[in-house]
Amino acid sequence: MARSKAASKKQQKQQQKRGVDFKKIKRKLGRKLPPPKNATNTEVKSKAIVLPEQSVASEKAGLAVSKKGLTLKELLQQTSHHNSKVRRDALMGLKDLFQKYPAELRSHRYAVIEKLRERIGDDDKVVRETLYQLLKTVVFPGCKEDNQGPFVSLMVAYIFNAMTHLAVDVRLMAFKFFDLVVQYYPPSFSLYADKVLQNYEDILRKNQFYLEDKAKLRSALAGLVRCLSLLPCNKRKVDSSEENMAGQKILHAFELDMPAESSGFSSITKKLKDLVPVLVNCFQDFFPSVHHMPLLDAQSFDCMHSILQSIDLVVGFFGYGIHQGKPASQLSYEGPDEAIWDHTISSLLLKKLFGVFPLNPTNHLSEKVDDRFFILNIVITEIFLRCSEWICPPGFLLEKFLQYIENALLGSVRPAVTHGPVKQFGRNIYFFCCLLFQSLCCKWQVIGSLVFFSNCGANHNNGILQAFTKIFEGCNPQSSLKLACLSAIEEMLIPGDDMVYPDASDPLFEYQITWIRALPQLLILLGDKHPSSSQVVLHLLLRLGQCANSSSPFSREYENMQYSLDKFYSSCVDRGDVYYGPFIRLSWDSQELAICGLYYFSNLGPFLLKSIAFCCLCSELEHLVLFRIIEVLHSAFSAGHIQIADYISFFMTLLSRFKVLPENIYPDVESDAKISNRGTFKLLTNTVCSCLSRIGDDSLVFQILEQVIFDQLLLKPPLDNACALLRVLVVLDCKPTRLSEQGIITLSKYLSGYLFEVVHCIPEDDEENSLPTHQQTCCYYMLPCFFLFDRSPKLLKLVLNLMGSLITESSSSPSSHSYTQYGNDNSNQINAVVSALLLMHKDTKVRKIISSFKEEVVHILQIIHSLQWYTIMLDNF
Repeated sequence: MARSKAASKKQQKQQQKRGVDFKKIKRKLGRKLPPPKNATNTEVKSKAIVLPEQSVASEKAGLAVSKKGLTLKELLQQTSHHNSKVRRDALMGLKDLFQKYPAELRSHRYAVIEKLRERIGDDDKVVRETLYQLLKTVVFPGCKEDNQGPFVSLMVAYIFNAMTHLAVDVRLMAFKFFDLVVQYYPPSFSLYADKVLQNYEDILRKNQFYLEDKAKLRSALAGLVRCLSLLPCNKRKVDSSEENMAGQKILHAFELDMPAESSGFSSITKKLKDLVPVLVNCFQDFFPSVHHMPLLDAQSFDCMHSILQSIDLVVGFFGYGIHQGKPASQLSYEGPDEAIWDHTISSLLLKKLFGVFPLNPTNHLSEKVDDRFFILNIVITEIFLRCSEWICPPGFLLEKFLQYIENALLGSVRPAVTHGPVKQFGRNIYFFCCLLFQSLCCKWQVIGSLVFFSNCGANHNNGILQAFTKIFEGCNPQSSLKLACLSAIEEMLIPGDDMVYPDASDPLFEYQITWIRALPQLLILLGDKHPSSSQVVLHLLLRLGQCANSSSPFSREYENMQYSLDKFYSSCVDRGDVYYGPFIRLSWDSQELAICGLYYFSNLGPFLLKSIAFCCLCSELEHLVLFRIIEVLHSAFSAGHIQIADYISFFMTLLSRFKVLPENIYPDVESDAKISNRGTFKLLTNTVCSCLSRIGDDSLVFQILEQVIFDQLLLKPPLDNACALLRVLVVLDCKPTRLSEQGIITLSKYLSGYLFEVVHCIPEDDEENSLPTHQQTCCYYMLPCFFLFDRSPKLLKLVLNLMGSLITESSSSPSSHSYTQYGNDNSNQINAVVSALLLMHKDTKVRKIISSFKEEVVHILQIIHSLQWYTIMLDNF
């Protein structure tokens, strides 16, 4: 054994010396094998290459791109991508690009629409909705100012194609797209009315679709309402005779919104006839879902409301066709022509719509749900009132509707809110009640008499009118409810064609008088803090004045209204201060309404004229409003609505009390010159002179005005006001003068002081002021005197004598009375006399007259010379 071991060790040493061909390596389990020694290294190492610019970026330099760097062309191409997410992102990118670069849309609008219209019928719901928002918020507003005819024609073909799509979602969305087109281009409905109504009829017949998705049906029905609202309806026209005044249309004439001509819709009458039964059946199909549900959900309510609105608009269109060109007295209760109205529709409405009225009669649901049913009942009632004269409803049906109107106005339809004052009632409920009453008023006007109420029981008349009057008197003056009441009152007060006024024995007449008497106080309460509401009241007053002729029972009430309107213009307090009403601060449109209403008072008294005169004297009043008032009052006087004494007194008040600013003719402060209204007063003087000269016989007017003007002059008004009064005297005078002997004496005493005042108020020329400016100013104020001197030499003689005596009196008694506020100083008197004589000498006509009064002129010069010598002697002494 020992030998064998030694031999093996020896053998191993020998192998180590000569090497091993294949060495066996022992590997442990779980260890990763090392790569073979002859393995090839496939690892690739590289460095990034940085270029100054990319080739794609260089191509887009200067182009409009979206947030993702896509151009308009690339985005339009991606809208046709097979992936819906890419199409949606492309539409969002277009929205971002157009908002950032609006010029891109204006420059390529037709190319954009040609590409976008392909997505109207897109299979993906999100893509269609994204396209709708893009068109609504960006594309249509951005192209609104352009010619939209070609713009719309590019879209409607794809919209109509989508309306016939197999998918209901696509079809309903197509109506939403067309509604958007109508919003921005209303004539599109009249151009494509046949196709649109046919598609609406088709989609509404498929009740299994719209009952499943009411939200989409709601938007489609809203579009139908918008389209049908473009149809002409039966609105009353303003009689052209109401717009004329004294043969001339110089007063503000208000034309109601006239319906569009129906020529563009004459071909769709049959389509509308076919649409009404479909709408009625669609409305009836909602009954099972409504009755089985504890609440009337918002979507069902919106759908039912839109259906009823559509029926109401269609009925209004047929009413327009029936009444067009016919007075109300010629309408027959036997029904309209079959070519206009189908009697089968009448039977359908009576059975399926009016027969189920009222909806939810017990009112046992929540307040919100009751309100929804109430609104639906209101629209049904309005439809009934529109077509009741054609369908010949039975008496019990008339009784039911009128009973409901009375209960609605009284609040008994809503038992939960029937107690307490008016403010506790639901605001919206009363608002709709007033709209319902307005529809009732329109019905009353159409028939033209009380036949409508007498046929259905007169016991409802007083209740309905009393309930409405209670609402009108109790609601807030500036609320929308008050505006609805005023609209209804206008329907009841303003006559239509062949309307028969109620007599004093009729209960309606008493309520009409109550409404009329409340208008002036309402106008004052609204004031200038609620200008829109005040404008509505002024409009109603104007329309009432246009209709309140001598044959109208309202004429007396309209005349008495002027005694309540003085606070609206201005009023005087006990101390003589003037309080200006809201008229001063209203807008021009409202002021125009108020001014034009003055014309229709058949006897405009001095009480209101005084209030208007003080209002005209307010410095805050725009001068255009001032001259508009004069224009309307002159027209009223020409029509015999103002007494001549009141008319003259109004003008004398303006001329004598108008405060000219600044008081100095040549203001020292520059800011005073900026606020000057002297030019306005000169224009006012010319306007007054023109109006007075057109009154009639100048000699008679002169006799009336002579003493009035003298009384005002003796009160020593400011220079501008005195000059204006003298100019009126000159305009009405002639040669030889119409002045009386006593008038010449009185006027001479004033003119002597007036000439001194003119000279004192207008400073002498210096190097800075040019001579023509001074002469022009002096001539303006002295020209009336020159005319009077030319027409009455006796007046000039008396004035020259008084000028000499004034100098003598001032030298002997400095405190002596003078007709001028200047001139107690002797030297000032002498300078004034010399200046006045020089100015008169420059006028050719006056110089000729003065030449015949050399004795008086020499006497004045002698007095001046003696006073100057006396002054020199006193100085030497």
